[in-house]
Amino acid sequence: MPAVPRSRFAGLRMRLGVGRRGPAGEDAYRVKRVRGALYYTSRQEHQSLTIFVERFPGPEEPGARTFVLVHGIGVSSRYFRPLAAELSTRGRVFLVDLPGYGAAPDPRRDVTIADHAEVLASFLQQLGVEDAVIVGHSWGCQVVSMLARRHPDVPRTVVLLSPTLEPSARTPAKAIGHLLHDATREPPAVFWIAVTDYLVRCGLGYLLRQMRHMLADRPEDRVGEHRAHTLVVNGDRDPIVSTTWARRLADAHPDGEFHEVRGPHVIMHTEPATIAQHIVRFVTQAG
Repeated sequence: MPAVPRSRFAGLRMRLGVGRRGPAGEDAYRVKRVRGALYYTSRQEHQSLTIFVERFPGPEEPGARTFVLVHGIGVSSRYFRPLAAELSTRGRVFLVDLPGYGAAPDPRRDVTIADHAEVLASFLQQLGVEDAVIVGHSWGCQVVSMLARRHPDVPRTVVLLSPTLEPSARTPAKAIGHLLHDATREPPAVFWIAVTDYLVRCGLGYLLRQMRHMLADRPEDRVGEHRAHTLVVNGDRDPIVSTTWARRLADAHPDGEFHEVRGPHVIMHTEPATIAQHIVRFVTQAG
Protein backbone atom coordinates (compact mmCIF):
# COMPACT_ATOMS: atom_id res chain seq x y z
CA MET A 1 0.00 0.00 0.00
CA PRO A 2 1.32 3.53 -0.83
CA ALA A 3 3.27 5.14 2.00
CA VAL A 4 2.22 8.26 3.85
CA PRO A 5 4.08 11.43 2.76
CA ARG A 6 6.89 12.62 5.05
CA SER A 7 4.69 15.45 6.32
CA ARG A 8 1.11 16.53 5.90
CA PHE A 9 2.37 19.97 4.90
CA ALA A 10 4.41 18.51 2.04
CA GLY A 11 1.40 16.53 0.86
CA LEU A 12 -0.77 19.65 1.00
CA ARG A 13 1.74 21.61 -1.05
CA MET A 14 1.81 18.91 -3.72
CA ARG A 15 -1.99 18.76 -3.90
CA LEU A 16 -2.15 22.53 -4.33
CA GLY A 17 0.37 22.41 -7.14
CA VAL A 18 2.95 24.57 -5.33
CA GLY A 19 5.31 21.84 -4.19
CA ARG A 20 7.28 19.45 -6.39
CA ARG A 21 6.80 20.17 -10.07
CA GLY A 22 8.02 16.89 -11.52
CA PRO A 23 6.53 13.39 -11.50
CA ALA A 24 5.59 11.82 -8.18
CA GLY A 25 4.36 8.24 -7.80
CA GLU A 26 1.39 7.00 -5.82
CA ASP A 27 3.70 6.31 -2.87
CA ALA A 28 4.02 10.10 -2.37
CA TYR A 29 0.35 10.48 -1.44
CA ARG A 30 -2.02 9.07 1.12
CA VAL A 31 -4.70 6.67 -0.08
CA LYS A 32 -8.08 8.39 0.10
CA ARG A 33 -11.72 7.39 -0.03
CA VAL A 34 -14.85 9.06 -1.38
CA ARG A 35 -18.34 7.56 -1.05
CA GLY A 36 -16.79 4.23 -0.09
CA ALA A 37 -14.43 4.10 -3.10
CA LEU A 38 -10.65 4.14 -2.62
CA TYR A 39 -8.46 6.19 -4.91
CA TYR A 40 -4.73 6.72 -5.40
CA THR A 41 -2.98 9.85 -6.65
CA SER A 42 0.15 10.52 -8.70
CA ARG A 43 1.83 13.19 -10.77
CA GLN A 44 2.91 12.27 -14.29
CA GLU A 45 4.76 13.94 -17.14
CA HIS A 46 3.48 13.78 -20.71
CA GLN A 47 4.62 15.88 -23.68
CA SER A 48 6.93 17.80 -21.31
CA LEU A 49 3.92 18.89 -19.24
CA THR A 50 2.81 17.62 -15.83
CA ILE A 51 -0.63 16.31 -14.94
CA PHE A 52 -2.15 15.14 -11.66
CA VAL A 53 -4.02 11.83 -11.70
CA GLU A 54 -6.46 10.21 -9.28
CA ARG A 55 -6.96 6.48 -9.93
CA PHE A 56 -10.00 4.54 -8.74
CA PRO A 57 -9.02 0.86 -9.20
CA GLY A 58 -12.48 -0.57 -9.93
CA PRO A 59 -13.37 -4.27 -10.19
CA GLU A 60 -10.83 -6.80 -11.46
CA GLU A 61 -13.03 -8.71 -13.88
CA PRO A 62 -13.30 -9.38 -17.63
CA GLY A 63 -15.13 -6.68 -19.54
CA ALA A 64 -14.51 -3.96 -16.96
CA ARG A 65 -14.27 -0.55 -18.61
CA THR A 66 -11.79 2.28 -18.21
CA PHE A 67 -13.23 5.77 -17.71
CA VAL A 68 -11.15 8.96 -17.95
CA LEU A 69 -12.78 12.15 -16.68
CA VAL A 70 -11.66 15.60 -17.91
CA HIS A 71 -12.60 18.79 -16.04
CA GLY A 72 -13.71 22.22 -17.23
CA ILE A 73 -11.79 25.48 -17.45
CA GLY A 74 -10.34 26.95 -14.26
CA VAL A 75 -11.34 24.04 -12.05
CA SER A 76 -9.90 20.65 -11.16
CA SER A 77 -11.14 17.10 -11.47
CA ARG A 78 -12.17 16.91 -7.80
CA TYR A 79 -15.77 17.85 -8.63
CA PHE A 80 -15.87 14.57 -10.58
CA ARG A 81 -15.30 12.42 -7.48
CA PRO A 82 -18.98 11.56 -6.84
CA LEU A 83 -19.33 10.35 -10.44
CA ALA A 84 -15.99 8.53 -10.22
CA ALA A 85 -17.22 6.64 -7.16
CA GLU A 86 -20.34 5.57 -9.09
CA LEU A 87 -18.42 4.50 -12.20
CA SER A 88 -15.75 2.67 -10.18
CA THR A 89 -18.24 -0.14 -9.58
CA ARG A 90 -18.07 -0.83 -13.35
CA GLY A 91 -14.38 -0.31 -14.11
CA ARG A 92 -11.23 1.69 -13.52
CA VAL A 93 -11.65 5.45 -13.32
CA PHE A 94 -8.99 8.10 -13.80
CA LEU A 95 -9.47 11.76 -12.92
CA VAL A 96 -6.99 14.02 -14.67
CA ASP A 97 -5.95 17.55 -13.69
CA LEU A 98 -4.61 18.94 -16.96
CA PRO A 99 -1.45 21.14 -16.99
CA GLY A 100 -1.92 24.25 -14.84
CA TYR A 101 -5.17 23.08 -13.23
CA GLY A 102 -5.87 21.80 -9.74
CA ALA A 103 -2.83 20.03 -8.33
CA ALA A 104 -0.98 20.04 -11.66
CA PRO A 105 1.72 22.73 -11.49
CA ASP A 106 1.67 25.91 -13.55
CA PRO A 107 3.37 25.03 -16.87
CA ARG A 108 4.70 28.60 -17.07
CA ARG A 109 3.97 28.78 -20.77
CA ASP A 110 0.99 29.01 -23.05
CA VAL A 111 -0.91 25.72 -23.43
CA THR A 112 -3.49 25.44 -26.20
CA ILE A 113 -6.50 23.12 -26.38
CA ALA A 114 -4.53 21.02 -28.87
CA ASP A 115 -1.65 20.82 -26.37
CA HIS A 116 -4.01 19.58 -23.66
CA ALA A 117 -5.40 17.01 -26.10
CA GLU A 118 -1.90 15.75 -26.89
CA VAL A 119 -1.10 15.43 -23.18
CA LEU A 120 -4.29 13.43 -22.70
CA ALA A 121 -3.50 11.25 -25.71
CA SER A 122 -0.04 10.48 -24.32
CA PHE A 123 -1.56 9.54 -20.96
CA LEU A 124 -4.09 7.22 -22.62
CA GLN A 125 -1.46 5.60 -24.81
CA GLN A 126 0.63 4.91 -21.72
CA LEU A 127 -2.37 3.21 -20.12
CA GLY A 128 -2.52 0.92 -23.14
CA VAL A 129 -6.34 0.84 -23.20
CA GLU A 130 -8.02 0.65 -26.59
CA ASP A 131 -11.63 1.15 -25.54
CA ALA A 132 -11.44 3.88 -22.89
CA VAL A 133 -14.52 6.00 -22.29
CA ILE A 134 -13.45 9.66 -22.23
CA VAL A 135 -15.80 11.97 -20.33
CA GLY A 136 -15.41 15.73 -20.67
CA HIS A 137 -17.25 18.48 -18.81
CA SER A 138 -17.77 22.01 -20.17
CA TRP A 139 -14.41 23.22 -21.57
CA GLY A 140 -13.18 19.66 -21.06
CA CYS A 141 -15.52 18.69 -23.91
CA GLN A 142 -13.43 20.88 -26.21
CA VAL A 143 -10.29 18.99 -25.18
CA VAL A 144 -12.04 15.63 -25.59
CA SER A 145 -13.41 16.50 -29.04
CA MET A 146 -9.92 17.67 -30.08
CA LEU A 147 -8.50 14.38 -28.85
CA ALA A 148 -11.09 12.40 -30.81
CA ARG A 149 -10.36 14.40 -33.97
CA ARG A 150 -6.56 14.25 -33.77
CA HIS A 151 -6.33 10.66 -32.49
CA PRO A 152 -9.26 8.74 -33.98
CA ASP A 153 -7.94 5.39 -32.73
CA VAL A 154 -7.58 6.44 -29.09
CA PRO A 155 -11.09 7.05 -27.71
CA ARG A 156 -13.79 4.58 -28.71
CA THR A 157 -16.51 6.46 -26.83
CA VAL A 158 -16.73 10.09 -25.72
CA VAL A 159 -19.22 11.63 -23.32
CA LEU A 160 -19.81 15.39 -23.41
CA LEU A 161 -21.36 16.73 -20.21
CA SER A 162 -22.67 20.33 -20.28
CA PRO A 163 -20.71 20.82 -23.51
CA THR A 164 -19.10 24.28 -23.25
CA LEU A 165 -20.29 27.66 -24.55
CA GLU A 166 -22.48 27.99 -27.60
CA PRO A 167 -21.31 30.38 -30.34
CA SER A 168 -23.51 33.31 -29.27
CA ALA A 169 -21.94 33.29 -25.79
CA ARG A 170 -18.27 33.26 -26.81
CA THR A 171 -17.29 36.67 -25.49
CA PRO A 172 -15.53 37.36 -22.17
CA ALA A 173 -18.47 39.35 -20.79
CA LYS A 174 -21.08 36.74 -21.66
CA ALA A 175 -18.91 33.85 -20.50
CA ILE A 176 -18.30 35.46 -17.11
CA GLY A 177 -21.95 36.49 -16.81
CA HIS A 178 -23.19 32.94 -17.47
CA LEU A 179 -20.64 31.57 -15.00
CA LEU A 180 -21.81 33.93 -12.25
CA HIS A 181 -25.43 33.04 -13.00
CA ASP A 182 -24.64 29.35 -12.64
CA ALA A 183 -22.92 30.01 -9.30
CA THR A 184 -26.32 30.97 -7.86
CA ARG A 185 -27.73 27.55 -8.82
CA GLU A 186 -24.92 25.23 -7.72
CA PRO A 187 -24.77 23.63 -4.25
CA PRO A 188 -22.32 25.14 -1.72
CA ALA A 189 -19.78 22.32 -2.22
CA VAL A 190 -19.50 23.03 -5.95
CA PHE A 191 -19.31 26.77 -5.34
CA TRP A 192 -16.43 26.27 -2.90
CA ILE A 193 -14.55 24.00 -5.30
CA ALA A 194 -14.96 26.52 -8.12
CA VAL A 195 -13.85 29.56 -6.11
CA THR A 196 -10.75 27.91 -4.61
CA ASP A 197 -9.78 26.31 -7.94
CA TYR A 198 -10.23 29.50 -9.96
CA LEU A 199 -8.50 31.88 -7.58
CA VAL A 200 -5.93 29.75 -5.75
CA ARG A 201 -5.05 26.59 -7.64
CA CYS A 202 -5.37 27.76 -11.27
CA GLY A 203 -4.94 31.50 -10.75
CA LEU A 204 -6.49 34.35 -12.70
CA GLY A 205 -3.50 34.88 -14.99
CA TYR A 206 -3.46 31.35 -16.35
CA LEU A 207 -7.27 31.22 -16.38
CA LEU A 208 -7.52 34.32 -18.58
CA ARG A 209 -4.92 32.98 -21.01
CA GLN A 210 -6.81 29.70 -21.22
CA MET A 211 -10.11 31.51 -21.71
CA ARG A 212 -8.76 33.11 -24.87
CA HIS A 213 -8.29 29.66 -26.39
CA MET A 214 -11.70 28.49 -25.17
CA LEU A 215 -13.56 31.41 -26.75
CA ALA A 216 -11.76 31.05 -30.10
CA ASP A 217 -12.38 27.32 -30.41
CA ARG A 218 -15.22 25.78 -32.44
CA PRO A 219 -15.89 22.24 -31.16
CA GLU A 220 -19.01 22.01 -33.33
CA ASP A 221 -16.69 21.75 -36.34
CA ARG A 222 -15.15 18.56 -34.91
CA VAL A 223 -17.94 16.64 -33.21
CA GLY A 224 -19.60 15.62 -36.46
CA GLU A 225 -16.35 14.33 -37.93
CA HIS A 226 -14.73 12.16 -35.27
CA ARG A 227 -15.42 8.42 -35.21
CA ALA A 228 -15.97 7.90 -31.48
CA HIS A 229 -19.46 7.04 -30.26
CA THR A 230 -20.80 10.27 -28.75
CA LEU A 231 -23.16 10.85 -25.83
CA VAL A 232 -24.20 14.39 -24.85
CA VAL A 233 -25.84 15.09 -21.47
CA ASN A 234 -27.05 18.47 -20.23
CA GLY A 235 -28.82 19.88 -17.18
CA ASP A 236 -32.32 21.34 -17.44
CA ARG A 237 -31.30 24.38 -15.33
CA ASP A 238 -27.94 25.07 -16.94
CA PRO A 239 -27.54 28.82 -17.65
CA ILE A 240 -24.24 28.23 -19.48
CA VAL A 241 -25.27 25.52 -21.95
CA SER A 242 -28.75 25.55 -23.45
CA THR A 243 -30.64 22.38 -24.27
CA THR A 244 -30.88 23.54 -27.89
CA TRP A 245 -27.10 23.82 -28.18
CA ALA A 246 -26.38 20.51 -26.43
CA ARG A 247 -28.90 18.71 -28.62
CA ARG A 248 -27.38 20.34 -31.71
CA LEU A 249 -23.98 18.88 -30.84
CA ALA A 250 -25.47 15.41 -30.37
CA ASP A 251 -27.32 15.68 -33.68
CA ALA A 252 -24.10 16.70 -35.44
CA HIS A 253 -22.66 13.23 -34.88
CA PRO A 254 -23.94 10.33 -37.04
CA ASP A 255 -24.70 8.17 -33.98
CA GLY A 256 -24.88 10.87 -31.34
CA GLU A 257 -27.30 10.53 -28.44
CA PHE A 258 -28.68 13.25 -26.16
CA HIS A 259 -30.13 13.17 -22.65
CA GLU A 260 -31.30 15.92 -20.34
CA VAL A 261 -31.11 15.50 -16.57
CA ARG A 262 -32.05 17.62 -13.58
CA GLY A 263 -29.60 20.26 -12.46
CA PRO A 264 -27.44 23.24 -13.39
CA HIS A 265 -24.01 23.14 -15.05
CA VAL A 266 -22.07 20.72 -12.81
CA ILE A 267 -24.50 17.84 -13.28
CA MET A 268 -21.99 15.09 -12.52
CA HIS A 269 -21.74 16.42 -8.97
CA THR A 270 -25.45 17.03 -8.41
CA GLU A 271 -26.73 13.90 -10.22
CA PRO A 272 -23.82 11.41 -10.23
CA ALA A 273 -25.92 8.23 -10.11
CA THR A 274 -28.13 9.34 -13.00
CA ILE A 275 -25.14 10.41 -15.10
CA ALA A 276 -23.38 7.10 -14.40
CA GLN A 277 -26.47 5.18 -15.48
CA HIS A 278 -26.65 7.07 -18.78
CA ILE A 279 -22.94 6.51 -19.45
CA VAL A 280 -22.95 2.80 -18.62
CA ARG A 281 -26.09 2.15 -20.67
CA PHE A 282 -24.68 4.07 -23.66
CA VAL A 283 -21.34 2.29 -23.49
CA THR A 284 -23.03 -1.10 -23.23
CA GLN A 285 -25.23 -0.41 -26.24
CA ALA A 286 -22.31 0.97 -28.28
CA GLY A 287 -20.41 -2.26 -27.66
